[in-house]
Amino acid sequence: MTRHLGTLRQWHWVSSAICLVGLALFAFTGITLNHAAIIPTNPVITELERDVPADILAAIDPVPEGDAPLPDALRDWLSDELSVNVRPGLDGEWGDGELYLSIPRPGGDAWLSLDLEDGFLVYERTDRGWISYLNDLHKGRDTGVAWSWFIDIFAVACFLFSITGLVLLMRDAPTRPATWPSVALGLVIPLLLIILFVH
Repeated sequence: MTRHLGTLRQWHWVSSAICLVGLALFAFTGITLNHAAIIPTNPVITELERDVPADILAAIDPVPEGDAPLPDALRDWLSDELSVNVRPGLDGEWGDGELYLSIPRPGGDAWLSLDLEDGFLVYERTDRGWISYLNDLHKGRDTGVAWSWFIDIFAVACFLFSITGLVLLMRDAPTRPATWPSVALGLVIPLLLIILFVH
């Protein structure tokens, strides 16, 4: 029994260590999301205009129709010239001699428009600040596959932390009378708030 308890405690403290920074981040952004309407934001808009070289335009052959990814030559040029990284799998809207690409990202957004005849490109980026960036991380908004996996793994670690904590509470409950009333409060308070005030 003692050996199993030691293993349980080890799982509990390891999961708590893994969750520590993530829980602090998600708790902080829970507050900022809850009060988003009163937190001032000052979006910074950056607009760039460029002429895409003729050889890059020539590489767009044939010109796609509808939703389709950007050719590698254009993606590489955007990265080198404007430091715009268009992730693979992000489709542009092709039609009427124009390419339009929406580039969503945490904490802001961006878009570009390219005239396929004369090669004139307009790029606009909006940055809403680090609070918005952290809020979007919390929601997993436009964060990509790696962050999505992190959120899932983090959620599993939090669940493990909670379950091992519950088992440890069960073990210590006989000597700590306030254990189950405290656990019950953690259930009853949000339940009452939902029933009485959330409509």
